[in-house]
Amino acid sequence: MTNSKMKYLKQVVALSVAALMTLAITPSVARAASHREAPLIALDPAADNTDTYAFRSWQDPGKVAFIMNVIPGQDPADGPNYFNFDDEVLYSFNIDNNQDGKAEDIVYEFRFKTETRPILGSLLFPLPYVGNPHIPVAEVQGITSLDGAGSEGLSRRQTYTVTEVRGKKRTELFKGQKLIAVPSNAGPATMPNYENLAAQGIYMDPSTGIKVFAGQRAETFYIDLGAVFDTANLRRFPPLLTEAEDANDSANPFGNNRFSGTNVNSIVIEVPIARITQDRKSAEQTNTPTIGMYASTARQKNKHLSGDGTSVLAGPWTQVSRLANPLVNELIIDTPSKDLWNSQEPEDEAQFQEFYKNPSIAQALALIFNVPVTSTPRTDLMGLLLKYPGQTLNGNDCGDPCSELLRVNLKVPPTPPENQKRLGGLAGDAAGFLDPFTGEGLHRALVSARLAAEAIDAELRGTAGALGGYDAAMAERFATKDLVSQVIQGFLARPALFAYAGRRLARRDAVRATMGLVMGDLVPASRALDPRFLAALLAP
Repeated sequence: MTNSKMKYLKQVVALSVAALMTLAITPSVARAASHREAPLIALDPAADNTDTYAFRSWQDPGKVAFIMNVIPGQDPADGPNYFNFDDEVLYSFNIDNNQDGKAEDIVYEFRFKTETRPILGSLLFPLPYVGNPHIPVAEVQGITSLDGAGSEGLSRRQTYTVTEVRGKKRTELFKGQKLIAVPSNAGPATMPNYENLAAQGIYMDPSTGIKVFAGQRAETFYIDLGAVFDTANLRRFPPLLTEAEDANDSANPFGNNRFSGTNVNSIVIEVPIARITQDRKSAEQTNTPTIGMYASTARQKNKHLSGDGTSVLAGPWTQVSRLANPLVNELIIDTPSKDLWNSQEPEDEAQFQEFYKNPSIAQALALIFNVPVTSTPRTDLMGLLLKYPGQTLNGNDCGDPCSELLRVNLKVPPTPPENQKRLGGLAGDAAGFLDPFTGEGLHRALVSARLAAEAIDAELRGTAGALGGYDAAMAERFATKDLVSQVIQGFLARPALFAYAGRRLARRDAVRATMGLVMGDLVPASRALDPRFLAALLAP
């Protein structure tokens, strides 16, 4: 193998570990995925957290959306009972809005209830969903509604409740509304317009501005699961793309998407940001815009089978699955500890910190592909996954707080899907980058891409913690210009002073030219704060 290919291979292999870390430098959308990752939860798909998302809405930037997916890898043809939420599971979104690592400041709980609805009031049927245009009864020629006329064929249906928990205060949301989960898509005869049916499953609570949805959606995770878990047998050895393959973003030259054509069950809640932040202020006004969250499922501790197909539940709720950052339990935590990890609260993550310091997956990749990995004990994973920006480790120890949460900066402006790029910041995606003078984001995005690439390159070369320097590098690069913007805002707040400075600019070509160069990033912003410049601007 040539030296250039070996160098590229080292980058490819190391990136498979670094992928966990790079999410920390894309704060506008936080996402996580983990399917069937622990022995016990693999036997309990209805409680298996497979994907978690937290992001500021691009359709309504005043709101933040949280998504939890369960029941992974659904084959659309798997009838007759298809895929339902479990009435016995407590589904929760847990939010930390004061950065103490304890995601219990606000909790949104979802509970489901399954009901049997005889067709036309009296007819029972072996299928939960009934509809066919050839049936000579109009009411069962296709399910077109979740309730009322057109819903007669839904002989088995799920409704649900949503509760907001703030400390000891519990508030039932959507009072007076019937929230109906969108059923699995049984096919075009039974459900002739499934997307229209699904759209009916979006509900708004007028008293709070909160929206919710629960139902089947397409699986969003992409992975060659068979190859990855065949001990990294990635269908090509080494797993390198040719230049032509790498240039084509529309085709995958090798590998199979295990989840192509499959579905999941999604629970979605969209909440006004001012209802989430600690000070109850908007994203632009809050002093604590970065929040943490995780999705969890729980079952009651005791279940008694009655022997007649029913059961009795009792005891406290016990957490059986949690998900925040992507693939932590799947790839960082070793198998004997996976079930324990699922049962623990995120703020108790310090008990698992040795897995972050010396991840087994890194050593496995080193053995398979004969490439070096970051020396141990490494601390970068703890800094990126267990800490808020600005929180430091205690030497090689995680310190306190030490909490495995998915973090999102609500102040970062959202980017519409049509403007997002496959490689995000590495491709100059302008998400979250806004110039205070021009309003454009491309220049900052390109600079951020360079700084991110430098940080990742340093990490791959063995500089532990290099990724954590990305935020500091961005602040160093743009902090001065942001300060200049704040000074100008101070002028704007004082009309007399602003008018005075404006008259000086109009008469002094050199000062005006320097200000234009600063605004256009053609000279360092520090020139606008130079005492000589300020004297030339303000002197009579």
